[in-house]
Amino acid sequence: MTSQTIEEQVREFVWRQFPLARKKGLKPDEKWLESGVLDSLGILDLVHFLENEMLVQIADEELTPDNFESLERVAQFVRSKLNGGTQKAENTAPPVNTLQ
Repeated sequence: MTSQTIEEQVREFVWRQFPLARKKGLKPDEKWLESGVLDSLGILDLVHFLENEMLVQIADEELTPDNFESLERVAQFVRSKLNGGTQKAENTAPPVNTLQ
């Protein structure tokens, strides 16, 4: 990884990949799925980026909306993974359905 913070790397990726993010800007706590910045396929792109660039493994059961709802939550999730933990969502929301 580079010397950029996790937040900076994720923000840069989202800005590059998702035009609506550039148009609207990204607030740390803005809920991406609710605001339409990302959709379920966008979440999969983000997961691919995190696994390749941050070198974290993300299990299917971790693909919950709570872990990927905002820049702030993604950064918390990645920090938890890098510290050797697994992040369990606070609620028991089902995994993001990518087949819709």
